[in-house]
Amino acid sequence: MWLFALFDLPMITKDDRRRYTKFRKVLLQHGFTKLQYSVYAQYCPSEDASLAKRRTIRGALPPDGQVRLVSITDKQFGAMEVFLGKTSAEPEEPLGQGLLF
Repeated sequence: MWLFALFDLPMITKDDRRRYTKFRKVLLQHGFTKLQYSVYAQYCPSEDASLAKRRTIRGALPPDGQVRLVSITDKQFGAMEVFLGKTSAEPEEPLGQGLLF
Protein backbone atom coordinates (compact mmCIF):
# COMPACT_ATOMS: atom_id res chain seq x y z
CA MET A 1 0.00 0.00 0.00
CA TRP A 2 1.18 3.51 -0.78
CA LEU A 3 0.52 6.49 1.46
CA PHE A 4 0.33 9.87 -0.24
CA ALA A 5 0.66 13.19 1.59
CA LEU A 6 -0.78 16.11 -0.36
CA PHE A 7 -0.50 19.52 1.20
CA ASP A 8 -1.15 23.19 0.60
CA LEU A 9 0.52 25.35 3.22
CA PRO A 10 0.75 29.15 3.34
CA MET A 11 4.08 30.67 2.33
CA ILE A 12 3.40 34.35 2.99
CA THR A 13 5.40 35.16 6.11
CA LYS A 14 8.80 34.03 7.27
CA ASP A 15 7.13 31.89 9.96
CA ASP A 16 4.90 30.29 7.28
CA ARG A 17 7.97 29.33 5.27
CA ARG A 18 9.65 27.89 8.37
CA ARG A 19 6.60 25.76 9.16
CA TYR A 20 6.43 24.59 5.54
CA THR A 21 10.10 23.60 5.59
CA LYS A 22 9.76 21.84 8.94
CA PHE A 23 6.74 19.83 7.74
CA ARG A 24 8.47 18.90 4.48
CA LYS A 25 11.55 17.74 6.41
CA VAL A 26 9.39 15.54 8.65
CA LEU A 27 8.03 13.82 5.54
CA LEU A 28 11.52 13.28 4.12
CA GLN A 29 12.93 12.07 7.45
CA HIS A 30 10.16 9.48 7.65
CA GLY A 31 10.88 8.02 4.22
CA PHE A 32 8.53 9.93 1.93
CA THR A 33 9.64 10.67 -1.62
CA LYS A 34 8.66 13.82 -3.51
CA LEU A 35 6.53 13.04 -6.56
CA GLN A 36 5.78 16.65 -7.45
CA TYR A 37 5.33 19.95 -5.63
CA SER A 38 3.54 19.30 -2.34
CA VAL A 39 2.86 15.64 -3.20
CA TYR A 40 4.90 13.01 -1.38
CA ALA A 41 4.50 9.23 -1.23
CA GLN A 42 5.83 6.32 0.76
CA TYR A 43 5.38 2.57 0.47
CA CYS A 44 3.88 1.01 3.60
CA PRO A 45 4.07 -2.79 3.83
CA SER A 46 0.98 -3.01 6.06
CA GLU A 47 -2.04 -1.11 7.33
CA ASP A 48 -0.33 -0.85 10.73
CA ALA A 49 2.71 0.81 9.15
CA SER A 50 0.40 3.21 7.32
CA LEU A 51 -1.41 4.10 10.56
CA ALA A 52 1.92 4.75 12.30
CA LYS A 53 2.98 7.12 9.50
CA ARG A 54 -0.40 8.87 9.70
CA ARG A 55 0.07 9.44 13.44
CA THR A 56 3.54 10.86 12.82
CA ILE A 57 2.22 13.26 10.19
CA ARG A 58 -0.69 14.33 12.41
CA GLY A 59 1.84 15.21 15.10
CA ALA A 60 3.76 17.45 12.71
CA LEU A 61 0.81 19.33 11.19
CA PRO A 62 1.28 23.09 10.88
CA PRO A 63 -1.52 25.24 12.34
CA ASP A 64 -2.62 26.60 8.93
CA GLY A 65 -3.12 25.12 5.49
CA GLN A 66 -4.41 21.75 4.34
CA VAL A 67 -2.89 18.28 4.49
CA ARG A 68 -4.56 15.23 2.96
CA LEU A 69 -3.45 11.64 3.36
CA VAL A 70 -4.54 9.05 0.81
CA SER A 71 -3.78 5.32 0.69
CA ILE A 72 -3.74 3.40 -2.57
CA THR A 73 -2.88 -0.18 -3.44
CA ASP A 74 0.25 -1.31 -5.27
CA LYS A 75 -1.87 -2.10 -8.32
CA GLN A 76 -3.37 1.39 -8.35
CA PHE A 77 0.06 2.95 -7.90
CA GLY A 78 1.42 0.86 -10.76
CA ALA A 79 -1.41 2.00 -13.02
CA MET A 80 -0.62 5.67 -12.42
CA GLU A 81 -0.18 7.65 -15.62
CA VAL A 82 2.33 10.49 -15.69
CA PHE A 83 1.88 13.25 -18.26
CA LEU A 84 4.59 15.80 -18.89
CA GLY A 85 4.14 19.06 -20.71
CA LYS A 86 6.86 20.88 -22.55
CA THR A 87 9.60 20.88 -19.95
CA SER A 88 13.31 20.36 -19.88
CA ALA A 89 13.15 18.03 -16.88
CA GLU A 90 13.46 14.31 -17.44
CA PRO A 91 10.77 12.12 -15.84
CA GLU A 92 11.87 10.51 -12.61
CA GLU A 93 12.73 6.84 -12.46
CA PRO A 94 9.76 4.70 -11.46
CA LEU A 95 9.61 4.16 -7.72
CA GLY A 96 9.85 0.59 -6.59
CA GLN A 97 9.21 -0.93 -3.21
CA GLY A 98 12.89 -1.78 -2.88
CA LEU A 99 13.92 1.86 -3.30
CA LEU A 100 12.08 2.90 -0.18
CA PHE A 101 13.44 0.32 2.24
